[in-house]
Amino acid sequence: MKRLLLHMFMFVPIMAFTQSYSDYLGAGHSNGITVTSSNQQNRSNWNESAKAENTINGTGLDARLLETSRFLAQATFGCDLNYIKSVAEQPYEDWIDAQFDLNSPSMGVLTQSIYNQARDMFVANGGNADDYFGPFWAHFQYAWWQLNIGNQDLLRQRIALALSEILVISWDSNIGDYGVGLGDYYDILKDHAFGNYKNILLDVALHPMMGGYLSHYNNPKSFPEQNIHPDENFAREIMQLFTIGLYELNQDGSYVLDGNGQRIPTYDNDDIKEFAKVFTGLGTSEVNENPYGITPRFGVDIYWCKRDVPMTMYDEWHEPGEKKLLNGYVIPSGQSGMKDIEDAVNHLFNHQNVGPFIARRLIQQLVKSNPSPAYISRVSAAFNNTKGIRGDMRAVIKAILLDEEARSCSWINNPRNGKLVEPMIRYFNVTRQLDLDNKSGLNWNVGFNFFNATGQAPLGSSSVFNFYLPDYVPNSDFDAANLKGPEFEIHNSVTSLSFVNEVDYWTYPQWYSVLNTWDLELEGTTLNFESLKYYAKESEVLINQLDKLFTHGLLSEETKRLIVDAVDPIAASNFGEDYLDFRVKMAIYLLLVSPDYAILK
Repeated sequence: MKRLLLHMFMFVPIMAFTQSYSDYLGAGHSNGITVTSSNQQNRSNWNESAKAENTINGTGLDARLLETSRFLAQATFGCDLNYIKSVAEQPYEDWIDAQFDLNSPSMGVLTQSIYNQARDMFVANGGNADDYFGPFWAHFQYAWWQLNIGNQDLLRQRIALALSEILVISWDSNIGDYGVGLGDYYDILKDHAFGNYKNILLDVALHPMMGGYLSHYNNPKSFPEQNIHPDENFAREIMQLFTIGLYELNQDGSYVLDGNGQRIPTYDNDDIKEFAKVFTGLGTSEVNENPYGITPRFGVDIYWCKRDVPMTMYDEWHEPGEKKLLNGYVIPSGQSGMKDIEDAVNHLFNHQNVGPFIARRLIQQLVKSNPSPAYISRVSAAFNNTKGIRGDMRAVIKAILLDEEARSCSWINNPRNGKLVEPMIRYFNVTRQLDLDNKSGLNWNVGFNFFNATGQAPLGSSSVFNFYLPDYVPNSDFDAANLKGPEFEIHNSVTSLSFVNEVDYWTYPQWYSVLNTWDLELEGTTLNFESLKYYAKESEVLINQLDKLFTHGLLSEETKRLIVDAVDPIAASNFGEDYLDFRVKMAIYLLLVSPDYAILK
């Protein structure tokens, strides 16, 4: 038997080896080793103690935990510490595979159900059912939040939101009154998040909410004598924003150049006109019950349309004849209108640009603003062909989240690494990673104050171009470094200060709620800091705990010191018995408004 005498601090532990290691001792390599010491520190009011075996058993070495916290910051809307610990114990690919098997209830159905419940509450409190409006966008917001707090399908929901910022519709438009339709559109993104991108494209093209938003609902064929021509709106955006972009791309996302070194456009105005012919003849499949005898037909206003049922084709209103699309592809004359649409979507889906186009946008949504060409190329390759399948979202998601550029610590200090986390993601983190004091058991939230403050809410973009552009360059320093900063487009003197004010409100739960509704029958939901007060006895212990949740071990020493200096003076002598509560509030406030939290590295 071997014996090792190790002097550490003031203790003299004696270690008896029953197993040989060829690499190193410690950091969990302690099987069969008993550690004893002459003393063991225990502090009052703390459950933890400085046990002798902790010198070699890996306790306190949080590298894997912090790596997992960062991984889940890319793949979810935030998780509590126990969940992070559970994921840290398994390969990330195993967690992703398990997430592929999870789903949640229909957002459209839940929107209707919440509206019914809210209306019943309104009536029970003396209101008239006819005076309760909806279901409209606010009820969709209630449903979105209800499904995204306490749920298990974390990756699916994160991908759905990412897709919603590519395949954009918005309640901040002419379709805002149609809550069930908004929820049903979101179901396409949620339910097909792990499916095939071609199916997402086709379902989006046929959804009445997209038809209403980009005006190919009731889009008629040409009547030249009346100066009526097919609407070109959706035809343009399905190319520019949903599939191929403006210029020809290589697999790594770089531009294909002509002989003069110029970019090559993917389409022109004539191509838009030809695609516009394809998306004609679509109208309502079903209508809502009404006393006016209105039945399904082409031309029925979207107000009467059943907006959770795909549009149907009225061939007599569909543009006849052949359609000359991109790169010499021709849809032949004489087909049904629906076959024309299927062919056009398939044609776009198979364009060489789609892989790098979607790869870059999803990487920007989940991981970083400036992926390397090699990263884009690897994800594009997964899109182009994984086991003989093109457009497999599962393969794309794994390629993004498991790539060495997303996972390797060597990238963290690279100036091209990282992204500004958009405000609503930071908002979701707070509600998912901190305890909630929810008396009603309902997680409904309209989020309107936050929307006014930052301009963000699910499906709340001000235009089809999303909240911000993928190629936005914030300033000359970014331009000189050839870097993009998409989210900085909505980070300005107004929204940045407004976010700080929102955080200030959340940290005073006796006055402000973190979740609110427009239904006066429900109290708002506030943050609950009780569990964090335990750690607040020592400022650095509290900050380290918050670092694991919100900054993934990357909280800078400068920021940590600033928070410690603000928290330490808060004591019982000047704040009374509630001093721990004030310590927690101060630490959370300062961390959530710090650049360390705003930037995901």
